[in-house]
Amino acid sequence: MIKKSFNFAFLLILLCFIRPAAANVSLMILGDSLSAGYGIAVADSWPNEIQRRWQTQYPEFELINASISGETTEGALRRLPALIERHRPDWVFIELGGNDGLRGFNLSTMASNLQRMISLLQAENIRVALSEMEIPPNLGPRYTEQFSQTFHSLAEKNNQLVLIPFFVRNIAVQPHLMQADGIHPNRDAQVQIADIMEPQLRQLLESPRLKGEQK
Repeated sequence: MIKKSFNFAFLLILLCFIRPAAANVSLMILGDSLSAGYGIAVADSWPNEIQRRWQTQYPEFELINASISGETTEGALRRLPALIERHRPDWVFIELGGNDGLRGFNLSTMASNLQRMISLLQAENIRVALSEMEIPPNLGPRYTEQFSQTFHSLAEKNNQLVLIPFFVRNIAVQPHLMQADGIHPNRDAQVQIADIMEPQLRQLLESPRLKGEQK
């Protein structure tokens, strides 16, 4: 009887430290207006569409949208420690840099801000995906090319970083899917963006951890 009680107690202790396969796995989107639902109801934004799908099809997955319209890499870097403390996500998808580029900010500073976010997250054993970003060519071909290359350079520098193609690339060339400013996708585009992004984000949450990673 004493032995059975001991075995049961030991099993309870193990269950406290072993994460069940069906336990929630969370992903936080740290983005700008493209992910915050600028110009439309937040409920209609593509992250909310993915969240609705996961609630019915993949209830073990949680999506947290921490995006803010107008956000820059500097602003997100300031917010990040508090967001980590509050949400403790397993993954963070960084969708930032567009506003830095549109405002002609120094690209070395933008790259440094993104790298500091990546390093901070990885130091907390949080896995990171980074979105490619693109800007209109009106700032000149040299700046535009260097801007785009920044994201590939970060992916090469951080071998555990997942680089995700710019999700608005094929949307932006379809005027009927864009708002009047030509920068932000409209409400009709949100389901299509969710169709593009949902499998990629779900694959992140389904991926096994690399050797040496802990959570």
